[in-house]
Amino acid sequence: MKMSYRFAIVLMTAALAGLPLYAQSFDPRDLQGVWTNPTITPFERPPELAGKEFLTEKEVKELEARAAQNRVDRPPQPGDTGSYNQFWFDSGTKAVKTGRTSLVVEPKNGRVPVKPEAEAKRDYNAAHNADSYEYMSVWDRCITRGVPGGMFPAGYNNAYQIVQIPGYVVILYEMIHEARIIPMDARPHLPSTIKLWNGDARGRWEGNTLVIDTTNYNDKGWIATSAATGRIKGIPQSERLHVVERFTRVNRDTINYEVTIDDPNVYTQPWKVAIPLSRDPEYRIFEYACQEGNHAVENVLSGGRAAEKAPN
Repeated sequence: MKMSYRFAIVLMTAALAGLPLYAQSFDPRDLQGVWTNPTITPFERPPELAGKEFLTEKEVKELEARAAQNRVDRPPQPGDTGSYNQFWFDSGTKAVKTGRTSLVVEPKNGRVPVKPEAEAKRDYNAAHNADSYEYMSVWDRCITRGVPGGMFPAGYNNAYQIVQIPGYVVILYEMIHEARIIPMDARPHLPSTIKLWNGDARGRWEGNTLVIDTTNYNDKGWIATSAATGRIKGIPQSERLHVVERFTRVNRDTINYEVTIDDPNVYTQPWKVAIPLSRDPEYRIFEYACQEGNHAVENVLSGGRAAEKAPN
């Protein structure tokens, strides 16, 4: 079969320009596809790295080597089947390319400015976890991982499918199998008397950046539910929570995701997280069936009742 004249010209032009043949232009406003965000970069800057905003290239390689060592990367020894938990985790093997020491980028110290009373509420709920479902994680209860908590990397299921249709953007979260439907038609937010678990989202374009503004939260959720967020797991949200997310596609395979979180009842100032999303066309999202066969809540609460009946 003869090569078409037009295709031959394309190949010749690419070769003369020194461009790889797989390089293709992309529409920065086309966010559709499956994107993932696992990373070993910590959510907050560890105390031992206080004052150090970036790692050197050598330090990044050492960090990634330690992460690989922690995974099951050796054959089981006699009588040792390896670590089941590590085997099933999919928390990433790489740090963010910038070498940042935290996903929190504002304040500059990489630490979330949590008020003491919010931390006290987190600690109270943790201490009373077995007393009632109302103190338990909204993730464990299969309700939601929250907004923006659902975008924070966890130990597994760190995939998101973005679909754009006329008037709407839809983000399907692999974890808990949630779908956010975000209007893009400039309609106003819902009345302030209506409060929702994940707030009321409205989208718009600012240049080539998709901006999602979310208000109208209830005070029942958590800002983060995964252990990967460290001390921020379990911090409550209030009805004053205001979240602004920004999705900027910088090349064919990367979206820069940034989110600014403002909740005066919980934090002393607004704070920001930045996480790269990587395109993965080979990733397959399966249904995350949270409720079916989930005995966690039942077992925790029954254990609490058994502890109450046990002699002191």
